[in-house]
Amino acid sequence: MNTQAPPRRSPVQERSQGTVQRVLSAASSLLAGGVPVEALTTAQIAGAAGLSVGALYRFFPDKQAIVDAIAVRHMDLFQERLAGLIMASLPVDAPGFLAAVIDGFVTYLESNPDFRILAFGAPGGGRYVSRPTRDAYAGTKVAAAIQEFVTEAFDIDASDGFAFRLRIATETGDRLLAFAFEQSDPAERSRIIAETKRLLASYLFGT
Repeated sequence: MNTQAPPRRSPVQERSQGTVQRVLSAASSLLAGGVPVEALTTAQIAGAAGLSVGALYRFFPDKQAIVDAIAVRHMDLFQERLAGLIMASLPVDAPGFLAAVIDGFVTYLESNPDFRILAFGAPGGGRYVSRPTRDAYAGTKVAAAIQEFVTEAFDIDASDGFAFRLRIATETGDRLLAFAFEQSDPAERSRIIAETKRLLASYLFGT
């Protein structure tokens, strides 16, 4: 076991991290407050964060980098929250785990409108998180975490075939959830989410 204390951050590093978080929080607040992503500017974000535009550009080259960083931060927070929920009430089987992941993600999206807008866009509009960020995070990191859990907890074969099906399921689920959030009728949204869980469980686990 490594008994060495982790290296301490320097004051400069801590100030830099604090500035990054101020920028992300300012952009999130503007989005949650109704500012359309297309209308959002780095000047607005810098002003809300109490920075000059030049200071903002020391940390982010453009607005897209800020959008992607917000999405990554939200996905990290969601995974932390989901881990706590799963440990508090462990699903009895793999389909139950999958349903818990989807329900947890839907709840998180509903509670964080800035993330929902960036991830799925406004109804009828495009998405704002870049494809490379979506692939690197949802397509790789999240899928790997799900595979690790279900193969260990429910004795599912961790084959290349299952990993590939999980990639397909992740992409399919992402698109179906985007479709669900396009619905103005909450009942219709719930129907699509329920069908998404049934479809993905059948595809992945043969249920």
